[in-house]
Amino acid sequence: MPIQALKPSSSLYIDNYHTKMACEKSHIQCSSKVGIIGAGISGIAAAKQLRHYSPLVFEATDSIGGVWKHCSFSSTKLQTPRCDFEFSDYPWSERDNASFPSHVQVLEYLYNYAEHFDVLKYVKFSSKVVEIRYVGGRKTTQLDLKPEEYGSLLNGYPAWEVAVETSQSTKVEWYAFEFLVVCVGKYGDVPRMPVFPPRRGEEEFLGEVLHAMDYAKLDEDAARELLKGKKVAVVGYKKSAIDLAVECAAANQGPEGQPCTMVIRTLHWTVPSYSIWGLPFFLFFSTRSSQFLHERPHQTMFKTLLCLLLSPMRRGISKFIESYLAWKLPLVKYGLKPDHPFVEDYASCQMAILPDNFFEEADKGNILFKRASKWWFWSRGIEFEDKTKLEADVVVLATGYDGKKKLQDLLPEPFSSLAVDSSGIMPLYRGTIHPLIPSMAFVGYIESVSNLHTAELRCIWLARLADEKFKLPSIEKMLEQTNEEIQVMKRTTRFYKRHCISTYSINHSDDICEEMGWNSWRKNNWFSEAFSAYNSQDYEEKKEN
Repeated sequence: MPIQALKPSSSLYIDNYHTKMACEKSHIQCSSKVGIIGAGISGIAAAKQLRHYSPLVFEATDSIGGVWKHCSFSSTKLQTPRCDFEFSDYPWSERDNASFPSHVQVLEYLYNYAEHFDVLKYVKFSSKVVEIRYVGGRKTTQLDLKPEEYGSLLNGYPAWEVAVETSQSTKVEWYAFEFLVVCVGKYGDVPRMPVFPPRRGEEEFLGEVLHAMDYAKLDEDAARELLKGKKVAVVGYKKSAIDLAVECAAANQGPEGQPCTMVIRTLHWTVPSYSIWGLPFFLFFSTRSSQFLHERPHQTMFKTLLCLLLSPMRRGISKFIESYLAWKLPLVKYGLKPDHPFVEDYASCQMAILPDNFFEEADKGNILFKRASKWWFWSRGIEFEDKTKLEADVVVLATGYDGKKKLQDLLPEPFSSLAVDSSGIMPLYRGTIHPLIPSMAFVGYIESVSNLHTAELRCIWLARLADEKFKLPSIEKMLEQTNEEIQVMKRTTRFYKRHCISTYSINHSDDICEEMGWNSWRKNNWFSEAFSAYNSQDYEEKKEN
């Protein structure tokens, strides 16, 4: 039968034939059209939504879970309520429980989800991706493609070759895929390390230095043994540093215990709970009406003018929250009150929930604080720019991770250089597609108050894009959209490089829904639409059927 007479359903046969022939010539495995790198929350979400393609998921370790498995401490807990951190079609068994789940409970929930939807069969554990090559040849293989168009995700021939190293063999295996989804995330694997002047680095220190990532690899007994009876300095003041300080204080109870000193360069706002002066926190940022106060990408001239007129109310809400935190917590007493507005931390996803006993341990003298913009090592501890010195036996660097380096080391040129723009942010259309990198998607690189919900909705969108249920705008238009998002973040917070959409997350979801042909207003009535919090349950797919 002539090719022209084939039904549309037969095109899959032709695509598979071309792919198979290409793979046989190069002795590369082509068992699936779709490859996924990483089996954290984003990778599992992507595998579930793309499961009709039988994707191959490469996970470098022996477990799913990503940072929840490999970068968590014994005290690590979820930062949001259960109902704000769940898949739309798989609610927590106790979703109304007000307590925050431990990292163990989060992992259990993720495993149960993966087993329920039979996703684990797609995962190749202990399989580390060590090299990626682009073989798509967009210009020579898509003659009908206009240069300004991105094209389809699946084109019937391999676009990417992936080299995988397994723990069972020293031999590197190569796989070919039409479409590749990168879900390695921004955290874990590559620690961000401080840079010191000559002869002032950790080699000068006689004690022990380790990064929070290395501390997370210790079991509970080994971690306690490392900290017990030791003078410990924790560098940092984000969630990992705060949890570390509390664990250090717990290991040093009693007369022989030593205080833990937090070395802080940049202060951030912390909150004791999701309640502000008796009002639920979601009223301030997680409803459609509250987000109406904030700037969003590509808003109308009227909305821009309205944002300007409403700016006093926006600042007033931030001040209202700050006044509660200064009253509730001893921030002034310990010199921990930030100079920047609360909304800037919220807009950059840096607001941390404090452990219940954090300031209780500080009041007992078990946790001390030292502000310093510059520091370096000396033989017995840390020296600061004001010439003061801190004696220490152990220094733990809770200085974050270099997600940019991790990604750029993985991608080949020229895509490695194109991955981030001049401001250090990945320009991702809908938080997923890089306009300049063909046949590849990135999930888990933009942040919100609920990263799980953010990842799942974008995976739903991605699966429909792969199925060609809608088309992408031109490359130029996608770059315009991403640039506008970046400019909004720059105008909203000085910490814009974290690529957080928390102040306009509902609008971001609206755009995704409209592109998929869904109704963007997800509530049952206008009052709920305006004043109820949005969460994953609002985006359950069956609502569209």
